Amino acid sequence: MEEKIDIINKTEYQEVVDVWESSVRATHHFLKEEDIEYFKPLILNTYLDAVELRCIRNKEGKIIGFLGVAEQNLEMLFIDPKYRGKKIGKTLLNYSINKLNVTKVDVNEQNEQAVGFYKHCGFEIINRSELDSSGKPYPILHMELKNTAN
Repeated sequence: MEEKIDIINKTEYQEVVDVWESSVRATHHFLKEEDIEYFKPLILNTYLDAVELRCIRNKEGKIIGFLGVAEQNLEMLFIDPKYRGKKIGKTLLNYSINKLNVTKVDVNEQNEQAVGFYKHCGFEIINRSELDSSGKPYPILHMELKNTAN
């Protein structure tokens, strides 16, 4: 199934946040409810404007997966849980590497599926932070694409 990568309109930000939330609830079991509620408005009002956004849509035109990139860093990659395991994440990741020059990604250490996914796709851990970028106690693994000329 050939997936078309599409741009995201500002009017679709709420839909993007809905995908983010359902994805986080399915994969980030270590997050507390108040953390999810803390990040939701930040993503909607701040983070989405700070990145270059791309998505994949289903046949009905609904966003089923999206990514955000800033300065060669994959800042976000989230897939609607109903569409996991269908190569949507891999398609978006490959696009981000080939078209948006992504070489780095930061991953929650406790999100073992994501860590494994990025390792499988050629990233390696180069560093670790005890706290996330908001200062919350969720360790972050800093990963970099192997064999990239910096």
